[in-house]
Amino acid sequence: MPNPLAFLMLAVWPLVTIALFRRLPVDRALILSMMLGYLFLPEPPAAFDLPLMPPISKHNIPALAAFAVCLWRFGPEGLFLPRSRLARLLLGIFIFVPVLTTLTNTDPVFFGRVGLPGLGIKDAIALMLQQFMLVIPFLLARQYLSDGGSQRFFLVALMVCGLVYSLPMLVELRLSPQLNNWVYGYFQHSFAQSIRGDGYRPVVFLYHGLWVSFFIMTSAVAAFALWRQDERLGTSRTLLLALYLLLLLVASKSLGALVLAVIALPCVLFLSRMMQIRVALLIGVLAIAYPIMKGTDVIPEDRILAAAASIDEERARSLDFRFSQERILLDRAYEKPVFGWGSWGRNHILDPVSGFILTVTDGRWVIVIGVYGWIGFLAEFGLLVLPIFLLWRESRKADPDRISPFIGPLSLILAVNVADMIPNATLTPLTWLIAGALTGYAERLKGARRVARAGPKDGVAWQSIM
Repeated sequence: MPNPLAFLMLAVWPLVTIALFRRLPVDRALILSMMLGYLFLPEPPAAFDLPLMPPISKHNIPALAAFAVCLWRFGPEGLFLPRSRLARLLLGIFIFVPVLTTLTNTDPVFFGRVGLPGLGIKDAIALMLQQFMLVIPFLLARQYLSDGGSQRFFLVALMVCGLVYSLPMLVELRLSPQLNNWVYGYFQHSFAQSIRGDGYRPVVFLYHGLWVSFFIMTSAVAAFALWRQDERLGTSRTLLLALYLLLLLVASKSLGALVLAVIALPCVLFLSRMMQIRVALLIGVLAIAYPIMKGTDVIPEDRILAAAASIDEERARSLDFRFSQERILLDRAYEKPVFGWGSWGRNHILDPVSGFILTVTDGRWVIVIGVYGWIGFLAEFGLLVLPIFLLWRESRKADPDRISPFIGPLSLILAVNVADMIPNATLTPLTWLIAGALTGYAERLKGARRVARAGPKDGVAWQSIM
């Protein structure tokens, strides 16, 4: 169980957030409060469980604190909804789909002698609050991280935090994942899953070693992007730091994150920003299409398993287990395809005697389809991929020299994150921050284009988004 320090860290983080907003510009304070909270606060079960509320944990405390500070400093007029009608529609469905899920799941579900309760008004309220708290970083980033300078700082923060995080990672690579146990008094996941070959995968203060590997992958992508695109950081020192992060990613022993790096890094290093956005859009569309291809048996699972087995038999067995669980859970989801099964584990298969859950949900997509149905899935994944589409649409009509060079790498990071949500549930506050920042930038591109067409102040209009 978490020790008192774990709960103390969660309790004082709003004060840390206030201090950051007092000392730094709003965009930097927002990025650092969210990123540092995600990296260093304790994972659940360290959380505050309040009545009628979802658990208040590291995944929403920094966002709630930043939301309160921005509301106090700038008032409600500083927190606008997206201008895109489609984005507003997806956002509304994302937040309010629990109401429809609850109304279609009022009856209990039985597995032999084991029963799960039906859903009621309390469940609808709690699930809507959970959805709202998830999307707060998106709304904040859309408002305050919508210019090129903020996005450059986001990449710098990813690189620097990756370098800082590399130190505890090196400790755990040598001594095994123990830092969360030493500091917060518990191990946040199965220790057996941190063992790889004759070594370990670092976990540090995140949920799983896969989350750490994915974060370091994004840090490496950010470092290479800054080396290529940024005038001040385009030095040999930045290149060496990027290579160091890449070596650390290899040492983290995560094949999935390495595959994503192989996809993203050549795009960052060799493609133009428009081509990067196009590749990101393609990756995002394929991720959304995956459940449909899975349901129609289009995914060449046998070939994928054979390729994985040629690299590592253990990872091939793990992947085979995931594929089989996806099929079982997808069949379960098809019994409630529109609005899903809701909470209380109703989307799982339970042992009819013991009541133990027999299925395992790894991918975020299968979790969302099972809980909120296809409507909830399209709302969540659509809200994450839509910014890339909006950027692609607006960038085609803009002067390439007046577009921030950092939106390409951020689009790729967001796209590979959405792709990683197929095998894993790596939806984090940083995912929503990037999606919100890109949405805001696309809206500013559209606004600058309209101003440029209306009058002679086009240079001023474009300068404001660089």
